[in-house]
Amino acid sequence: MTVPDLVPDAVSDVPRPKEPQFTKWLRIIIVVGLIIPLLWSATGLEISPSRIWEAPGQIWTLLGGMFPPDWTGTPKTIELILESLYVAWIGTIIGATLSFPLAFLAATNVAPRSVTLPVRSFFSAIRAFPELVLAIMFIPAFGLGPFAGTLAIGLHSIGTLGKLSSEVIEGVDDGPIEAIKASGGTYFQQMRFGVVPQALPTIVAYWLYRFEINIRASAVLGVIGAGGVGAEIVGRLRFRGDWPKAGAVLILTIITVLLIDTASSIIRRRIITGHASSSRPAKWMAALLGANDEPSTEIAEA
Repeated sequence: MTVPDLVPDAVSDVPRPKEPQFTKWLRIIIVVGLIIPLLWSATGLEISPSRIWEAPGQIWTLLGGMFPPDWTGTPKTIELILESLYVAWIGTIIGATLSFPLAFLAATNVAPRSVTLPVRSFFSAIRAFPELVLAIMFIPAFGLGPFAGTLAIGLHSIGTLGKLSSEVIEGVDDGPIEAIKASGGTYFQQMRFGVVPQALPTIVAYWLYRFEINIRASAVLGVIGAGGVGAEIVGRLRFRGDWPKAGAVLILTIITVLLIDTASSIIRRRIITGHASSSRPAKWMAALLGANDEPSTEIAEA
C-alpha cells in the first residue's frame, strides 16, 4: 500500500534552511567565554588535579577525628545555638518590619518612578554588602557580640526582603485596586484592602524563608565574634584533640537547622497553598499543635 500524497500540487520538496552562521559562532563564543574564566579562576585559586584527588582523603580524616563525638559540652553548645537563633530571629524581624513599607515605595504599580528608583537603588546598595562584611563594619562601633551580628543580618535582610516584596506587590491583580479607587477609596485604603490581602501570604512566606537563611548566616558570623555557634566550631577545629567536641557541635547545629527548615517549609506551604502538607513531618507537627481535627460542617442543634 502506498502512502497518499498529502500535497499533490507541490512541485518539489522545500529544502531545509541552513543554520545561520551567526548563531553557531555565538554558541561557540559563549562556551569559550565560560571555559576561559573557569580555568583562569582555578589557576588563581591554585586548584590542581592532585589537590582535588587528595581532598576526599583529607575530608575523611577530618570526619574520622570528629567521631565518636564528645557530648560533654552540650549545655554550652545549646546556649550558643540558641544565641544564633536569637540573632537570626531578631535580624529577620528587623528586615521584615522595615522592608514591608519600603516595598510599596519600590513597586512601580503603586508608586511613581521618581520614588521607586531611589528606593530600588537603596535595596541594591544594601545587597551589595554580604552579612559578613556588614558585621565587620559594625564590630568596631558596637563591639564583639551578637548585637553586631543582629544588625548586620537585619540590614542585609532589608535589601533582600524589600526587593522580593516589591516584586510580589507588582504582581498583584489591579482589579481590586481600581474598584476601591472608583468607589472613592483613598490611597491608603487601596493599599490596605486591595494590595495587602493579595501580597501578604507570599511576603510572609519570604520572611520565613529568609529566617532559614539568617540561621545559617548567624552561625557563620560567629567566626568573627559576632555571636552564635560559629566561633565554637572554629575554636574546636583548631586543635586536633577537640575534634570530637567539634563533631558534637556540628551534629547539634545540623539537627537544629533541619528541624527549623522542615517546620518553616510546612508553614510556608500552608500559607501559600492554603492546604496542609501530607508529609509525615507535617502530620507530626499538626499533631503537636493539635491541628488534626477537621472543622465540623454539621449545623449545631438549637
